[in-house]
Amino acid sequence: MAMTHAASGELMDVRPLGSAFHDKASVTLVRAEHLEVFRLAVPAGKTLQEHTAAGAMTLQCIEGLIELEAHGKRQQMGPGSLIYLADSVPHAVTALENATLLITVLLHRV
Repeated sequence: MAMTHAASGELMDVRPLGSAFHDKASVTLVRAEHLEVFRLAVPAGKTLQEHTAAGAMTLQCIEGLIELEAHGKRQQMGPGSLIYLADSVPHAVTALENATLLITVLLHRV
């Protein structure tokens, strides 16, 4: 079954998951030729090992607390914080608490 994504003009709910955190999976909200937006639910204690995105990106913490490692430093991000990472910047994420992230990637697909 093909996954459906939001259409142009369609409202999406990106509020914190709260008590429904464990009932919700990570989901791609928008997928277009050069843009991808997804909500990533990261359980406390989980680490996403160092990787790079397929383009420039923003990472916004919706709820919880994470530690982001990028540009040779570690920074904690909580609700309402946002960071921009240029294309191909290696980064890693560790959830210090159950965390929900909103990630936007400007893809450089050809």
